[in-house]
Amino acid sequence: MKLFFKEHSLLIAVQVLQFFIISMIYWLDGYRHISLILYTVFLGIFFLGCYLFYHYYSRQKFYKRLSKPLESLDDSFQKTEQTPVSEALDHLLKNQYRLYQNQIKILEHQQDEHLKFMDQWVHQMKTPLSVIELTAQTLDEPESSSIREETERIKTGLNTILYMARLRSIEQDFHIKPVQLSQIVHEVNRENKRFYIRNKVYPKLEIQRDGITVETDEKWLFFILSQLINNAVKYSNGNTSIIISIYEKEGEAVLEVTDFGVGIPETDRRRIFDPFYTGENGRKFRESTGMGLYLTKEAIEHLGHQIEMDSEVGAGTTFRIIFSSTQNLTSM
Repeated sequence: MKLFFKEHSLLIAVQVLQFFIISMIYWLDGYRHISLILYTVFLGIFFLGCYLFYHYYSRQKFYKRLSKPLESLDDSFQKTEQTPVSEALDHLLKNQYRLYQNQIKILEHQQDEHLKFMDQWVHQMKTPLSVIELTAQTLDEPESSSIREETERIKTGLNTILYMARLRSIEQDFHIKPVQLSQIVHEVNRENKRFYIRNKVYPKLEIQRDGITVETDEKWLFFILSQLINNAVKYSNGNTSIIISIYEKEGEAVLEVTDFGVGIPETDRRRIFDPFYTGENGRKFRESTGMGLYLTKEAIEHLGHQIEMDSEVGAGTTFRIIFSSTQNLTSM
């Protein structure tokens, strides 16, 4: 209704002005019958009102559609009254919808091609890295350790890129199955053995009971735990140990990674899961990209798990993964 009156406000004003001018002309010409003049004005206003009422009633859906925002793109195909303006609007919205869909398909195709390229590039880069590592083993120390240290950093960066590319199609990348938490922790620790030694940080595994098993994706959980351990070691600040805990609480399995390092400032805690956010610690430790915790949080949410964080500056940080259910399997 408001839009309708805004559109016709000029017409109403012109008509009122016209009635006033005609009445003044009759009055100045010596015609002094006020009742007849008022009756004439009344008839003009009556017919104007009838026109406006019919115009609004016949295009009521049209004005409501213009006043109400679209809730989805499919609303573009809604039909209004069979009037020229309404039909023109329907035709315009349909063309706009088709144009938008075509552009979306083009952009999605370009993005898919980009992700395929990134995926292939990462796998191609792993081959020369493996060759460099084999070559480094034939060298004397400390050159051999230095080269392998740098190749491990490159591998970590390449894996981060690879998982970023996979995050877009993460629903199709899932393979949910029972995973024993202690086994995945041992695998991650073996993978990061040289990383621990290089940083003089050693993990301590605390298990409440053997056989705690959860339903999750083993590959993504491996990546998530690797990211949490990488951060724990990176920000250990000279402390020689981190604690990895597996336990049950209120029927839920919990996997914790605790360090005793620098801790996270309170001003950064709300944004640590934002993409590319490095925070105060990230600026001090130049290797931070700000993507590890973002990918961790996104993967955990898609898997249906939860992540919590407790931290105290100067005392350390604990990241806690909470799984919705556990299974009791016999320890192998």
